Amino acid sequence: MENIKGNEMGEEIFADIIIDISHEALDKVFQYRVPLSLRDAVTPGVRVCVPFGAGNREKEGYVIALKKEPDYDVNKIKEITRVAEGSLTVESQLIQVAAFLKRRYGSSMIQALKTVMPVKSRVRHRQETNIYLAITKEEAETLLAEWERKHRTARARFLGRLLVTGQMSKDEAVKECRFPLKELRKLAEDGVIRMETKVMYRDPFPQFEKKETFVQLNEEQQAAAERFRRDFQEGVYPTYLLFGVTGSGKTEVYLHMIGTVLAQGKQAIVLIPEISLTYQTVRRFYERFGGRIAVLHSRMSAGERSDACEKIAAGEADVIIGARSALFAPAKRLGLIIIDEEHDGAYKSDSTPKYHARETAVYRAQLAGASVVLGSATPSVESFYRAQQGEYVLLTLKNRAGNAALPAVETVDLREEFRQGNRSVFSESLKEKMRERLARGEQMMLFLNRRGFAGFVSCRSCGTVMKCPHCDVSMTYHRSGRLSCHYCGYETAFSRQCPVCGQPHVAAFGLGTEKVEAALYQEFPGIRVLRMDMDTTRRKNAHQEILQTFARGDADVLLGTQMIVKGHDYANVTLVGILAADLSLFGQDFRSGERTFQLLCQAAGRAGRGDKPGEVVIQTYSPDHYAITASVHHSYEEFYGQEIVYRNLMAYPPCAHLLVILVQCGDESSAHLAAVRIQKMIEKSQEGEAEPVQLLNPGHAAIAKLRDLYRQVIYIKHRDADRLEELKSRLEPVLEKHPLFAGVQIQFDFDPVGIY
Repeated sequence: MENIKGNEMGEEIFADIIIDISHEALDKVFQYRVPLSLRDAVTPGVRVCVPFGAGNREKEGYVIALKKEPDYDVNKIKEITRVAEGSLTVESQLIQVAAFLKRRYGSSMIQALKTVMPVKSRVRHRQETNIYLAITKEEAETLLAEWERKHRTARARFLGRLLVTGQMSKDEAVKECRFPLKELRKLAEDGVIRMETKVMYRDPFPQFEKKETFVQLNEEQQAAAERFRRDFQEGVYPTYLLFGVTGSGKTEVYLHMIGTVLAQGKQAIVLIPEISLTYQTVRRFYERFGGRIAVLHSRMSAGERSDACEKIAAGEADVIIGARSALFAPAKRLGLIIIDEEHDGAYKSDSTPKYHARETAVYRAQLAGASVVLGSATPSVESFYRAQQGEYVLLTLKNRAGNAALPAVETVDLREEFRQGNRSVFSESLKEKMRERLARGEQMMLFLNRRGFAGFVSCRSCGTVMKCPHCDVSMTYHRSGRLSCHYCGYETAFSRQCPVCGQPHVAAFGLGTEKVEAALYQEFPGIRVLRMDMDTTRRKNAHQEILQTFARGDADVLLGTQMIVKGHDYANVTLVGILAADLSLFGQDFRSGERTFQLLCQAAGRAGRGDKPGEVVIQTYSPDHYAITASVHHSYEEFYGQEIVYRNLMAYPPCAHLLVILVQCGDESSAHLAAVRIQKMIEKSQEGEAEPVQLLNPGHAAIAKLRDLYRQVIYIKHRDADRLEELKSRLEPVLEKHPLFAGVQIQFDFDPVGIY
């Protein structure tokens, strides 16, 4: 866009415009010429008036892109009439956000638009029609007497009931009063009654009620809430990093911040990383703000999602709660975006455009004149770095709310356990502490970030590992007797017969949540276990059913993957066991240390959140690694101090930036050849540059084959993000149109949170 705006005035400019912004019509793009007089005013997101159709009737549309070259016969392209009057619409804002996603993260504009535009599925809305008297009570009584005299029984029965109740639903009139619908309509036409129809929004949480509660903030919480209130009332809308230890009461601070925003007639969006957090979060927010809550997440039905979007767009919801996609809710009076557990990798999209909710939230907030609050006990290194640089306002909560103490943390060296002959899933220390909790009627949480029964299956005779035929990954064994690929979903029956050597020596190795569950029942007979992972939460509402059961005290142990370590608050949980702290520690990703530290601290933070003291046991083969020692000390600063030195030395984010180009093709040699060609194009483009980008040679991705596509990856580094964005913008049109890249999928990613 910037390049186009800088063209000489003699060059023509063409605008791609969408007339209908419903989700189903986003592919229908029309092109118009931008007149010279409107060049400065017409940008992506701007609402314009254009001649449309054979009759050239005037219609409004939205500009989604500007081009120097027309896609059609230039003689047949009509001209934009004018820029539409009125304030900036929420649709305009979202189109600008889509343009940002395309520019920063790489995608087609249509892909970006379908990401940000609220879904308008063809869902039939539930409606309720109520009936009221349109005449005075005296007039109605006179009319009733007349109908009774004339033996107009049905009319008299209906009107007599309405006089008593004052209001009646259409269904009551038709079914209970046995009054025909056509008669109702006639009475409405005659002015006897008034019929009012309103949309009845589906409520996924009908059990919640507003409560008149007041929570006194402690000194730290009050300081954070007051700083936000003062800035907001003065029209200052920065990005805040709310850095508070686990259990420090960040949610209560959020509630006060939202209260400030709502008092000014604005709306707030609250993002949470996991659907599993929805029930607990919604309950707290509903109790504070009542029914003006809207929820958006992928497990909702199409009707529930459609109703939520309609409710938001109509201004009938002030607080929108949901996962990453809720960031694009059609809030017209947006005043605040909160991203809870902002460090979480779930805020990075794994589909094109591969946007990060944090960066996108900051951009949308700037458009809307809104604030952003990023909250975490273990902030992302990027966010903390920006707070240190003064880009974000740092608000700190150093103590747990209610004077609760942080749990005592013990590390167990699994090497020593092995030397002492312990072959159990549980260390001797953890087993002893679990027995104590069972005896006292207290609850425990056990964390293992791997689902299934065993991590891989191999032949003990020839060493062959059973891999997915569609992906370059090992299959996971499940207790159902199936081997499953957790990347593409492929499944097959387990067999002890090796397909390579033919020997009956195939066995499962490694550890998964299913295996831990079995070990719990064996080690502690009668123990009540709830397992929470992707396998147990596929069904709608499964998350909340498991968590409600645990909250009632109907289970001794909540065992699960990372979905159990975020945001859950149970006063009776006094022990947390982290069974394999090393699972995420030595991956190929430069964020491995950060991810491990965050998981350990978040898991440990579930213990001792009530009046009872908490304990944490971390089982590890690397007790001296700085990510583990820092988590034992509950010291983010200790971890950050070492991590940022490493990031700066290696030129990794946030000290530099990464652009990833992923090349995928069904033919392995074609994927490799395409990657080499892209590499040479980049090298040639950097000739003569004073500070060229750092190009890492193309090679196989960490998962070399995924869903039958062979994968090559190129990593490009530079300390200036704009240089990488510019490089991507120059490459994209060439890669889209050049015949050498036909049949090859090419995706871009900016500052990835995982390894390719």
